[in-house]
Amino acid sequence: MPKAAAQNTKVNTKTWMDQLLCPPGTAEPAAPTVLHNFQRTGATVRPKNEVEQKQLCAFGEYVAEILPKYIQQVQVTCFNELELLIHPDGIIPVLTFLRDHTNAQFKSLADLTAVDVPSRQYRFEIVYNLLSLRFNSRIRVKTYTDELTPVDSAVSVHKAANWYEREVWDMYGVFFANHPDLRRILTDYGFEGHPFRKDFPLSGYVEVRYDDEVKRVVAEPVELSQEFRKFDLNSPWEAFPAYRAAPEPLKIEAGAKKEDAK
Repeated sequence: MPKAAAQNTKVNTKTWMDQLLCPPGTAEPAAPTVLHNFQRTGATVRPKNEVEQKQLCAFGEYVAEILPKYIQQVQVTCFNELELLIHPDGIIPVLTFLRDHTNAQFKSLADLTAVDVPSRQYRFEIVYNLLSLRFNSRIRVKTYTDELTPVDSAVSVHKAANWYEREVWDMYGVFFANHPDLRRILTDYGFEGHPFRKDFPLSGYVEVRYDDEVKRVVAEPVELSQEFRKFDLNSPWEAFPAYRAAPEPLKIEAGAKKEDAK
């Protein structure tokens, strides 16, 4: 690379931290800092692959044509990730097809989780992340349910779904039908509620502590005592200045001026 091109590259890759440490008109920072001991790199940008995107779109259409009864929507995200939205009754057929089909072979269940959106009619979105080692490809399968409607367990298709579904049941309260051992996996015995629900209080329902008198762990109602605090809302950094009342101007009566003058 020519010297001129190398110099231009060095100037163009100058980060905002370099500009902050180097005052205008100087080539080196005013004082050495700890940041000089670390190599600064830019953000990692995933390149856009047109070929991969077309292949994912074609495969999504192919699956939708074979399983039109269960596939409700197919989409490819901006990061070339294929997503299938399916009916809850199609969990076993769709996962079995993606596992056994020659052109799919998604034999590995990398993750299974849920999302709580209380504003929806079916507030829980169940997400299956599948991996195909044969084709080095990933696919995301989504379905939906509510608090009372169970969904089929995927343990018969992927053994790894056993503990994943127990975690979803523990955190969100989604019931999986035909699960071999559906019980809590993270919280304690007798725990009330499901912590990852949006309507679950941050403080919880009970307070668990160890009692020296009875020599065991006891659960008590939550008691959050806090002293009175006064907040100053006249800060110039207030996020909503329109709701802050303007200070009243100081008014001095004529009689008060005469008394002050005396």
